[in-house]
Amino acid sequence: MGYREDGKWWVSPANYEPEVTKGLHFPERIEILDTTLRDGEQQPGIIFTRGDKVAIAKKLAEAGVHRIEAGTPAGSAEDADAIREIAGLGLTLPDGSKAKTFCFCRSMVKDMELAKSLGVDGVICEIIGSEQMLRYGKKWTPEQAVAACVEATKAAHELGLFVTFFPADGSRAELNYLLDFVQAVAEGGHIDSLALVDTFGTFSPEGAAFTVRKLRERFAFPIEAHFHSDYDLGVATTLAALAAGASVAHVTVNGIGERAGSAGLEPVALSLEALYGRATGIRLDKLKELSELVARLSNFPVPPTKPVVGDKLFGWETGLPSSLWTNAKKENPLIMLPYHYSLTGQKEPVLYVGKKSGKDNIRYWLEKTGLSIPEDRERDLLELVKALSIELKRDLNEQEFRVLVAKAAAN
Repeated sequence: MGYREDGKWWVSPANYEPEVTKGLHFPERIEILDTTLRDGEQQPGIIFTRGDKVAIAKKLAEAGVHRIEAGTPAGSAEDADAIREIAGLGLTLPDGSKAKTFCFCRSMVKDMELAKSLGVDGVICEIIGSEQMLRYGKKWTPEQAVAACVEATKAAHELGLFVTFFPADGSRAELNYLLDFVQAVAEGGHIDSLALVDTFGTFSPEGAAFTVRKLRERFAFPIEAHFHSDYDLGVATTLAALAAGASVAHVTVNGIGERAGSAGLEPVALSLEALYGRATGIRLDKLKELSELVARLSNFPVPPTKPVVGDKLFGWETGLPSSLWTNAKKENPLIMLPYHYSLTGQKEPVLYVGKKSGKDNIRYWLEKTGLSIPEDRERDLLELVKALSIELKRDLNEQEFRVLVAKAAAN
């Protein structure tokens, strides 16, 4: 892959310069763990029923998501039932491999036993990972936390479960504290992979990469990136962590999650392919319909200009870019696009009419509506469009445009 892939994308050639790529250390294989059904649902106001979760899980597998974190079984019987059903579906990915089901557990043996009874492949074993939150929030000592994690992770391993150790707020722990804490759990219990958890989205991309490097220097097991977006950097920090050698990205559809949300599946997957040339196996063309399903079932609408999946990403109201698109699209649409709209399941770009429009917008809408007007009246029509748009403080709809066409033709 390169910076210019016909029919797919046209990004900056700087991304692929050797001087840039020599500093990237992506693993050979990157996996995506989607936590929409757990962390996404933790956003206040989002409630997924059992049926919702099953429907979303099926779409996640269709899109190629390798691991589906289906919920927290100890949280409710509804969640436990949903997890059991999802685990029993035998979901497969587009390449024929199995979509693995995980669930989120406290560092308690009974949670591991419950997870095993539900048929999941693995557990996300949580404990508070920063000394300050452990001491002042949980009112535990580090020794208590280590003991609980050792017992729980050992039990999970003996039950045949894959164990992802998840020290929450680990990003705000002092590095040596985090390293020693993980070391103690690994030596006394069992860790198959370690999630570096930025619970409050406080990593800079550079800080995330630094911490991944230090963890990889100390431990042989894989590092996973679970990053939130409180500083609107969840995607950037996730990409930085992967470029430093983390091998699993934790994401949610539409970036939903606690507070400001989590790293979004859509921008993470697209950026890995287009900006870094790293295939993930994610079906990018399935992202739009997956986004729409989650938006509908969560009752959290997608902002119209949300990257990758927004409804109004591909279109222009302003005259100059509208003219540029009109001229360039026949030669190569990517001249005016960062990536092809069809790559992510979007529709062909449209032109809007409003305050900032030019003659090409007017001609586009005349053709769209099947209307005509003498060429010498186009300027009059454009001025009517601008005036009404300013009055309404928005772009115009088809009915309003038709009225203005009739008015311009009658003058």
